[in-house]
Amino acid sequence: MTRQRDTGGMFISFEGIDGSGKSTQARLLADRLTAAGHDVILTREPGGSPGAEEIRALVLQGEPDRWSAQTELLLFTAARRDHLERTIRPALAAGKVVICDRFADSSRMYQGLRGGMRREVDALHSLMIGIEPDLTVLVDMAPADGLARAKSRATVEERFEDFGIALQEEMRAGFLDLAREFPDRICTIDGARGIQAVSDDVYETVAARL
Repeated sequence: MTRQRDTGGMFISFEGIDGSGKSTQARLLADRLTAAGHDVILTREPGGSPGAEEIRALVLQGEPDRWSAQTELLLFTAARRDHLERTIRPALAAGKVVICDRFADSSRMYQGLRGGMRREVDALHSLMIGIEPDLTVLVDMAPADGLARAKSRATVEERFEDFGIALQEEMRAGFLDLAREFPDRICTIDGARGIQAVSDDVYETVAARL
């Protein structure tokens, strides 16, 4: 499934385990593309619209067992639908470059893989969302390093980090499998390097597609 290319916009997502640096790289890419003259929207999931930001607090805060994977899937899909309607589609229709920190691949991992619901995740995505990014940048990093970095931020949004290293190892393996499943869309970047080196690789990858 790909986005219908009926506008001049481009939809780019960033994925990776918690603490992999994808949020930093998404911001740096947005800055570089803006400096190069592109009209860029930087957004995130869960969130990116007022309603979706409210749902974000529900799913990212609290105890690890606050929600089942099934309930999470419904909450994330509701947030994504609002985000799609209010932010992503209007920006793409206006010919902008949309850079999103996480999208549906995170649901395929954190609910689909963790909850054994990949078929249900894909079915709900097809029914309610219906598009994929033009390009997904997977920032890969060792789970122990990513988790240490994520926990060092000491924010209230650490529900998934609190599941521990086992979940991060499972998610990393799952993301790499997903990259092999969708090689035309997902590009894997080694995140275990300096920020600038990673940023240069990301920019070159994206520039080749624009």
